[in-house]
Amino acid sequence: VSVSSAVSFFIASSGFIAWLARQLALTPSTGTLRPCPEDSVDWDTTQNLMIEGDNLEVLKLLQKSYAGKVKLIYIDPPYNTGKDFVYPDNFQDNIKNYLELTGQVEGGRKISSNTEASGRFHTDWLNMMYPRLKLARNLLREDGFFVVSIDDSELGNLRAILNEALGEENFVAVLVFDRNRKNDAKLFSVGHEYMVVYARNRSLLTEKNVRLRSKKDGIEEVREEFERLRKDHADNWDAVARGLREYYATFEEDDPRLPLARYTKVDERGPFRADGNPSWPGGGGPRYDVPHPGTGRLCKIPSRGWVWSTYERMKEEIDKGNIIFGPDESTIPGVRMTLFESDDQVMRSVIFSYAQKASQDFAHLFAGEKVFDNPKSYVDLERLVDYLSNAGDLVLDFFAGSGTTAHGVMLANRSAENGRRFINVQLPEPLDPENRDQKTAADFCDKLKKPRNIAELTKERLRRAGKKIKDENPLFAGDLGFRVFRLDSSNIRAWEPDRDNLPTTLVESVEHLKADRTEADILHELLLKLGLDLCVPIEQKTIAEKAVHSIGGGVLLACLAEKITRDEVEPLAQGIVAWHKTLAPASDTTCVFRDSAFADDVAKTNLAAILNQHGLANVRSL
Repeated sequence: VSVSSAVSFFIASSGFIAWLARQLALTPSTGTLRPCPEDSVDWDTTQNLMIEGDNLEVLKLLQKSYAGKVKLIYIDPPYNTGKDFVYPDNFQDNIKNYLELTGQVEGGRKISSNTEASGRFHTDWLNMMYPRLKLARNLLREDGFFVVSIDDSELGNLRAILNEALGEENFVAVLVFDRNRKNDAKLFSVGHEYMVVYARNRSLLTEKNVRLRSKKDGIEEVREEFERLRKDHADNWDAVARGLREYYATFEEDDPRLPLARYTKVDERGPFRADGNPSWPGGGGPRYDVPHPGTGRLCKIPSRGWVWSTYERMKEEIDKGNIIFGPDESTIPGVRMTLFESDDQVMRSVIFSYAQKASQDFAHLFAGEKVFDNPKSYVDLERLVDYLSNAGDLVLDFFAGSGTTAHGVMLANRSAENGRRFINVQLPEPLDPENRDQKTAADFCDKLKKPRNIAELTKERLRRAGKKIKDENPLFAGDLGFRVFRLDSSNIRAWEPDRDNLPTTLVESVEHLKADRTEADILHELLLKLGLDLCVPIEQKTIAEKAVHSIGGGVLLACLAEKITRDEVEPLAQGIVAWHKTLAPASDTTCVFRDSAFADDVAKTNLAAILNQHGLANVRSL
């Protein structure tokens, strides 16, 4: 196998496996997503999704409905520690594989061993990741971002497959999150992780001159303290400065507001940087022409000269917005110095994480129970979501884990007029109470009277986080709910003939919708097949004593009654036509019926003919 140095998992012994990993992304799913209103919060109104299932299959199922609609994808995949990870991808029928993995069929758990002895330490992990990255890319908007958390073990290899999946030209940055210091380290205290950031189309961001900005860390708290001190000291600026210095002295060493402690000199505009204006020794700075951006005429040169050695260097600061010009060229431009002249800034690539606080808060959310080890910081995710998405955007996490991304979205929405939406996907990985590391989590599921799996904990975390946000912000009217869906085999029977008894197989296949599935199950499979949003509104109306569903304001009309006689065809069709006129959908309508419901071909043909006469030409049967 020829090996490209850019894609390290195509190594000689596993080139064929890597090829199969590619094919996995191209193989359609044989599953569907079944609605679970009983596990959901605000099912009828929410626009958020929590999906239980193998993320590879789920990503395939989301392709039609969400292609090109996701603004931000953030994932925190299982790190490659050399231990087992529960994404077996054994290239068999993935739905059967998934059902066996999650204990829904007999045969026990299947876990892919990933030890050094396998000879594919990196390859196994990368072959698991690659098809998921390829599928997820299709869901990104052209102006979207893809962010992956990772540690040192796979950083280089992750960059390689992201370069192939998203394009090396779309690399944006590697963010470093300083989580904690390990004092017992033998060589170096490695307490950081990474977030690798790619754009879907970086050239588009350049073309549109997209400039990312976020609120300065802690600026609101510092502003409040500044205003309080100013009031208490009657605008005595020296006293205000002393008060700010005392205020800064109370910060913990990892407090994100700490960099603001440089601002200690104060006047009515707010705190100034203590180090003052940079200047040349002796005050003899260089002299050159600086045009005023408004008038185009040359600005007055300060008596001490300019701060920077050349105009080209100063132009860099002008372009960054760090130079303040007066109304015309008669005033001398100055360096932007006050804290409050700009509330926003570019996010730094090295970030002090709230990891320790996140663990404490997470345990508090679960009544002191440590059900997850080292959860990601919801404050970090709130900051990331706020920085890379806007109101109304869709955020996806298909390695949801403890649900930190969705929690971060909820928090970011507190200041959004039209809140962001989230889609969470989590494998219902079984929890073993005999396993010391999983016992607390398994016991907690028992207390909730829920199945012992990680997805149940994810849902419970979202319920508790939403309630906490509402309790702390009683006026908040945003979306704190989520619809739960569960991956399962299709509602439509696959053709699996018994070749020794074909007549019986044919008779059994007349009704090809599974008997244990509800109308809601079938309706939501239709949404996926037709490319409609899973949170689209569904109305129901009784016509000719049959339940008829209108989905998306009439884009889809579905009647899944089990029997439709010849006599019922006329009133049913006319009622559907009348409702369709009332709904007046913005696009063409698809009408769907259960094929086995019709008494005969005449009934089916007549109903289709009546609908066709009134402009409903797209009639399908299941």
